[in-house]
Amino acid sequence: MDFNISTAGHGEIINITEEIRKRIKETNIKDGVATIFVTGSTAAITTIEDEDGLKKDFNELMEQIAPENKNYKHHQAWGDRNGAAHLRSALIGTSLTVPIEQNDLSLGTWQEIVLIDFDERPRERRVIVKITEALKIN
Repeated sequence: MDFNISTAGHGEIINITEEIRKRIKETNIKDGVATIFVTGSTAAITTIEDEDGLKKDFNELMEQIAPENKNYKHHQAWGDRNGAAHLRSALIGTSLTVPIEQNDLSLGTWQEIVLIDFDERPRERRVIVKITEALKIN
């Protein structure tokens, strides 16, 4: 149930909710959980309202917490400039588990699943989706 997404990096926030919903519908699982994971250590998966102002606010917050232009020790080790991306990914996390009820994600009204690419350059990201049916205990 993997899929790939091309990203621009630098905090791009991509709504992947419908991609996840599509995969759940294919399973016909009525009650369970979906685990969504992005490979790589400079991207993240979380939930947020998919609203332009909020996405800008989120990236401004990340810039305060881990500024992109800071001279991180990671840059000295590898010669790249993505130390902030690694820190941001570690803070937000690379996976998310969401309940499934009635063959759909159990999300709040404005809650969307998003992939955030913090890297310093465009990337091709692999998202792994694992869907598990809940046990029925009598």
